[in-house]
Amino acid sequence: MDITLNGEPRAIAAMTTVSQLLAQEGLGERRVAVEVNGEIIPRSRHGEHALAMGDRIEIVHALGGG
Repeated sequence: MDITLNGEPRAIAAMTTVSQLLAQEGLGERRVAVEVNGEIIPRSRHGEHALAMGDRIEIVHALGGG
């Protein structure tokens, strides 16, 4: 199915969860914020939130500093 990831078209498997998408992008262990269609998806729901055709996903990396 087709989605938009950070402004770029992307084809992914049907029923892919946010957690699976993060793993595919090499971000599974990183601290990121995920927004799907304008709604922030809490980390506790990443494993259960299945993406749908046409979803617009934004992934923002948390940066640390000091």
